[in-house]
Amino acid sequence: MGDLECLPVGIIGASGYGGVQLVRLLIEHPGVELVYLGGESSAGKPFSELYPHLGHCVDLTVEAIDVDNIASRCQVVFLSLPNGLACEIAPKLLEKGCKVLDLSADYRFRNLETYTAAYNTQRTDHTVAATAVYGLPELYREEIKAAQLIGCPGCYPTSSLLALSPLLKQGLIVPETAIIDAKSGTSGAGRKAKTNLLLAEADNSLGAYGVAGHRHTPEIEQICDELAGGEVRVQFTPHLMPMVRGMLATVYATLRDPGLAREDLITIYTAFYRASPSVKILPNGVYPQTKWASGTNLCYIGIEVDPRTDRVVVMSTLDNLGKGQAGQAVQCFNLMNGWEEMLGLPQLSFYP
Repeated sequence: MGDLECLPVGIIGASGYGGVQLVRLLIEHPGVELVYLGGESSAGKPFSELYPHLGHCVDLTVEAIDVDNIASRCQVVFLSLPNGLACEIAPKLLEKGCKVLDLSADYRFRNLETYTAAYNTQRTDHTVAATAVYGLPELYREEIKAAQLIGCPGCYPTSSLLALSPLLKQGLIVPETAIIDAKSGTSGAGRKAKTNLLLAEADNSLGAYGVAGHRHTPEIEQICDELAGGEVRVQFTPHLMPMVRGMLATVYATLRDPGLAREDLITIYTAFYRASPSVKILPNGVYPQTKWASGTNLCYIGIEVDPRTDRVVVMSTLDNLGKGQAGQAVQCFNLMNGWEEMLGLPQLSFYP
C-alpha cells in the first residue's frame, strides 16, 4: 500500500462510549492524526480526566464545538452524538469541505418523513441528506468510496441486515415471514445514567423492549426493500442482555425452496460475502457466540435449516461498539480514503 497520507481527523461527541471507541481505534490508525476532540458538557476537560486509562497515549483536551475551528483543522470529522444533533452540524462541516461520518441515525434514512416519524425530529437539511450513503460496506462499498457524508448503521441494523441480505437479494425466503430476535449488551444504550442499566437492575435479568414499534425497524426495512426489490415487513424484537459488550441477532424466515440444505446456504453466504473481510461464515453446525467478536470489527454468521418447519435460522454476532458502531465508521473512513477497509481495525477478540 505504501506510505499513507496522515489525515487530520476530529471527533465530535468524544466522551461517550462510541467516542472513546473511536479514539481507541484512530489513535493507533496509521493514516490518522487525531487533532480534535469535541463535546459540550465535557468541554475544557483533559480527555484523560474522563478516561484515565488513556492518559498515557491521548494528550488532548475536549474542546467546545465550533464548526469554523473544526473545519480549519480537520479533513474528516466523526459525529458521535445523540440522534437529532448531527443534522444540525453536518451540513455546515460539509459546506466547509470536510468529509463527515455520522454514527447516529440522522443520515441513515432515504426518506426523512420516515426518520421524523421514528425520531420525532423535524428536518430542514433535505438536500444534504439526499447525498448521504448508508454506511454498510458489505452492501454499499462502491458508493461509500465516493461519498462525502456517511450515515453509519448501528449494531441492531448491522447484525440483522448482514444475516438477511443474501436471503433477500437471492430471493430465497418469503420476505414477510422474516423475524429478527436480537439481543444487545448494555453499552449499546450509551454512558448516561439510566435506572434500567444499573448493575442491580440489569444483572441476572433478560428483557425485551420496543416490542412491535422499535425505531430501528423502519431503518432495517428500507434496506430490505432495496435488497428484495419490493416492500418487506419484518418482525423485530430487541432485548437487553446482562453483559457490557456484544450483539446476537437470530433471524428466522420461511424458505421458498424447502429443498435447500444448510450446506447450500453456507455456500451462498460464502459467495455473497467473498469480498467482505469483516464477515466470517461459520462451517456446518457451528453457531456464533458474542465473545468471539468482542473487541473486533468482525461479524460471525452461523446458518441452520429446519426441514421440519422449512425455515432457515441465521445467527449473526458482533461487538456492538465495534462492527456495530465505531469500527464500522472507521471501516467506512478507510474506504472513503481509498485504503484497505480493515486498516487499523482489530480482528482478534478479547477472549476469554
